Amino acid sequence: MTTHNANNERIKRRYFAFLKEAKRHSVSTVDAVAKAIDRFESYTKRRDFKAFHYEQAVAFKNHLADHPSPHTGEKLSKATLHATLASLKTFFQWLTEQPGYRSRLRYSEADYFNLSDKDTRVAKARREQLAPTLEQVKHVIATMAADTEIERRNRALIACAILTGARDSAMASMRLKHVDLVAGSVYQDAREVRTKFSKTFTTFFFRVGEDIQSVMADWVTYLREVKLWGNDDPLFPATHIAVGAARQFEVAGLERAHWSSAAPIRAVFRKAFVSAGLPYFNPHSFRNTLVRLGEEVCQTPEEFKAWSQNLGHEGVLTTFYSYGVVGNRRQGEIIRSLATARYATPQNVTELAKALLREFRDAGTTMPSSLS
Repeated sequence: MTTHNANNERIKRRYFAFLKEAKRHSVSTVDAVAKAIDRFESYTKRRDFKAFHYEQAVAFKNHLADHPSPHTGEKLSKATLHATLASLKTFFQWLTEQPGYRSRLRYSEADYFNLSDKDTRVAKARREQLAPTLEQVKHVIATMAADTEIERRNRALIACAILTGARDSAMASMRLKHVDLVAGSVYQDAREVRTKFSKTFTTFFFRVGEDIQSVMADWVTYLREVKLWGNDDPLFPATHIAVGAARQFEVAGLERAHWSSAAPIRAVFRKAFVSAGLPYFNPHSFRNTLVRLGEEVCQTPEEFKAWSQNLGHEGVLTTFYSYGVVGNRRQGEIIRSLATARYATPQNVTELAKALLREFRDAGTTMPSSLS
């Protein structure tokens, strides 16, 4: 069986460089595109891209729709289908502009990778994002053991996530110098911290409870005063594995190094929630928790703007669009509370509406039809 096609490999290498250097896509995004193209190549038995015909796109699309996932054994979701086919469409459109392919491929044939309108709507449907309540997070932290330094680190991880809303990749790369206990803040410096879109910003601890803040403070103090670690040492160090007395690998405390990825952090979260008798919530879901909390406590546009900036969002619209979805339960409560007609508009609601309009204007964005 052919394992690769030399011509395909060369042009793919150019395309991946184009995505990374010209389009400034992240490594993970490029990897996802590479996976989509490899799926198509496997289906066509590594046939040269120059021989592409729209019938291949149609046949592959049908094959993919019936192809079970290697992980679950179930059919691929519409979202996965859409992402895979969209990557292939963009790739073949790019190919039509490249020397050696321009005369062989037609730009319009890449459109055959499109899903039907119905399947596209299903794939892009906005679904309610699950998130733990603040009370659930506090319960998890309260039930976590803190006898060993590994356990203390794990508990501080959960506390840091709800205090700052930091992403798991950011927490995995934070250093002690990024935490200011006096100011109650974390400086997410993109030169050293793996933030989304490499943005640099300061996050002040969200007011979620002095008990949670003390967990974070105790951990930082332990690293500085007991371990005698310095500014450039990791805030959440990796687990040190060594050969024990039984000549087997075992946990041997903390390693003075960062985790190479965020996977161990997600494992810590999973174990903590399951041990507390709750369903698993990943670190990113804490950002949804904080947005919902902000919707409850913020009374003015300025307050919600500050709350949004604290999450690393440049514009408050990002917070509304990406996270500000009213949950089904809360939606029902609000609708039921509107049984009595209201004739006066609260001043803070008017101010908020004006602030949103300013956001649209300043961002140069056309106001959505749903708001017009």
